Amino acid sequence: MMSMLAQALIAVVALLHLFFLVLEMFLWTKPLGLKVFRNTPEKAEISRVLAANQGLYNGFLAAGLGYGLATGSREFALFFLGCVVIAALYGAWSVNKRIFFVQGVPALAALAALLWA
Repeated sequence: MMSMLAQALIAVVALLHLFFLVLEMFLWTKPLGLKVFRNTPEKAEISRVLAANQGLYNGFLAAGLGYGLATGSREFALFFLGCVVIAALYGAWSVNKRIFFVQGVPALAALAALLWA
């Protein structure tokens, strides 16, 4: 069984990834997407399809975390939180260190809460 804290933190991580899905799939070339990702309109237009694909993967992470919450499956939650942490580490290494703080730290907090329970 998952603690309330673990459930809340997992929900936060899932909602973050739903937000990333929306940003990357639908708002990438819009003012909010340009601002969040520090893109120029030209660069955003060129990378629009790649960003949408990336957004879809974020949606899969959110779906997996949501399934873990809905079913109470610690194993699902652990797996998908681990995927988020790995993605955050890779993003921090390959793109920008702030990705780790936005994506990885909440996932690590949720992992800690889940393992503590």
